[in-house]
Amino acid sequence: MPRITVTDLTMAYGSVVLQRELHFSIQPGEILSSLWAAAAVAKSTLLRHLIGLLRPAKGEVLYDGESLWSAPPENRARMMRRFGVLYQSGALWSSMTLAENVALPLGEYTALSPRQMRDVVSLKLALVGLAGLKTFIPPRSAAACASARAWRGPWRSTPTCYFLTNPRRALDPISSRRLDDLLLELRDSLGATVVVVTHELASMLTIGDNGVFLDLETKTMLAVGNPKTLREYLARAEDSGLSSDGGRRDATTTG
Repeated sequence: MPRITVTDLTMAYGSVVLQRELHFSIQPGEILSSLWAAAAVAKSTLLRHLIGLLRPAKGEVLYDGESLWSAPPENRARMMRRFGVLYQSGALWSSMTLAENVALPLGEYTALSPRQMRDVVSLKLALVGLAGLKTFIPPRSAAACASARAWRGPWRSTPTCYFLTNPRRALDPISSRRLDDLLLELRDSLGATVVVVTHELASMLTIGDNGVFLDLETKTMLAVGNPKTLREYLARAEDSGLSSDGGRRDATTTG
């Protein structure tokens, strides 16, 4: 069973439709490397629909076969506690150390003792390559925060789904590659499902098992499939004029 299933999803603000008739699924332990699209298309808006911040105008978002938006509020809250979200501009309190940032949701959502909490914080920071940086303040450790900001919220538990938007933004090439390696390591070690919004084609091809291309002109998805095949398909589609026909394509089945 897919971990995440999107069925006939339409996103709109009032009468303004941003994207329509979106259909795709993500398997457990799979990275949807991007909701990769033309500039200005509503990729982050789609992410908000997936994590329960915006209700679809139409359609369903399912987690392990259970509807996120049709579920009772207590069930929806339970599902959302399985999400880990990396915000584009960071989500760390600048007045708190990295350890205090990670510990904050642990104190809110768990019954761990102070000693247990310290052990968990050390483990979680080590998992993202930040061992020994517990006392660092975010502005003094900007490079490290590219990893840490992803995990403050998620570490209230061990999420089954991670959502990231432009995680390589403002990173140098070496740090960007390390972040890609980190996502692959976390996927492999935790079996987590990962959804990444990115404009970085190199990252998309490095980490992605699956990809979706959203189009601004047609307001729907043009292709879905393995990113390497997807890139080849999109190049052929543009050359042949298929990119403007409004049709949805499965890139893994095109010849």
